[in-house]
Amino acid sequence: MRFVLLGAAMFGLSLFVLQGQAGAPSGLPLPAELAVAAAAGLAAWWTRRSWWPLAAVAAAGHVLLLLWPPLLAASYHAGRDLVRGRDVAAYLGGCAAVFGASALMGAWREGVREVLAATPGNVLFMALAVVGLPFALGLWTRARREVRRRAEREQIMRAEQVRAEERARIAREMHDVVAHRVSLIVLHAGALEVRTGDEEAARTAALIGGIGREALTNLRDVLGVLRATDRATGCATDWAPDGAPDWTSDRRQAVEVAPPPTFADLDRLLDQSRALGVEVVRHDEGEVREVEPAVGRTAYRVVQEALTNVHRHAADARTDVRVRYRPEALEVEVRNRAPASPPAGLPGAGWGLVGLRERVELLGGTLRTSAQDDGGFLVAARIPA
Repeated sequence: MRFVLLGAAMFGLSLFVLQGQAGAPSGLPLPAELAVAAAAGLAAWWTRRSWWPLAAVAAAGHVLLLLWPPLLAASYHAGRDLVRGRDVAAYLGGCAAVFGASALMGAWREGVREVLAATPGNVLFMALAVVGLPFALGLWTRARREVRRRAEREQIMRAEQVRAEERARIAREMHDVVAHRVSLIVLHAGALEVRTGDEEAARTAALIGGIGREALTNLRDVLGVLRATDRATGCATDWAPDGAPDWTSDRRQAVEVAPPPTFADLDRLLDQSRALGVEVVRHDEGEVREVEPAVGRTAYRVVQEALTNVHRHAADARTDVRVRYRPEALEVEVRNRAPASPPAGLPGAGWGLVGLRERVELLGGTLRTSAQDDGGFLVAARIPA
């Protein structure tokens, strides 16, 4: 729309000048003046792609008819777009040639054209007003645009730096607090496994140690992603238990992230809960089939978070996990009954279900959570597949 308005303004102003209202009359019949003004307007509209046609119309119009509006617009675009000094010199040299040719044409035609085009004072004034001022305005516009772009780039770089520093800080805090505590759990579980004479207690300790090592591996992967910008984790390992992942890494090595769990790992997740004393029963409905990796991972996380909440708040309650294979969706439902004993009151971050809902909604699905009348709890997700 802006270029349409520019073309219309150029047409009207050029016709105004050709009729002698702001310059020498062209002496052409009205249809010819309309055609010349239309050519100037069309060239101005075409500047959305290239301003060189406008420069050509401006040169011809000024030499033959002393038509100055196209030359004014072309000079502005030249100042705004020409970067190399050679191009700027070529344009200004071309403008000098145009004014020289216009002066010769004015002297040949005499009359008003001679006064306006051949008088040195008028030539200098026209050159400054029609070429110098718009060219300077174009240079100023380009300088402002470059300063604005540079400021935007610097702002983006500063924001990226702040984000990188915050990721590194989070990685340090997670390493110093979470990893250390989990490692101590693994150490104590290993010691209990070796020292106890109770076989059931030894199996439970081995299970706790295995889960802890898996948690350390997952945490290492998360820290690797957080520090992926500078490829440096460089954390101490003097407290790491036997079998726990090595937290040191070479700055030259790329961060290697273990593959995330898939829906095929669901049974192993359920077995871990069963080993901790939770009665978990899986029910599959519909024709079992492969699902997309993103859908499978999200469904796995739904069950994982629901079982984590069961361990925290209803560790001795029977839990049913239902997987429904619909033609257009995968539905996962985790329902636990009311606990027979008071909840253990294990601490949680408080953001599990919030993050789970965001994860499901990113795939276009829905998550439903609700307390049941019998004292249990329901977590149900429907994910398009």
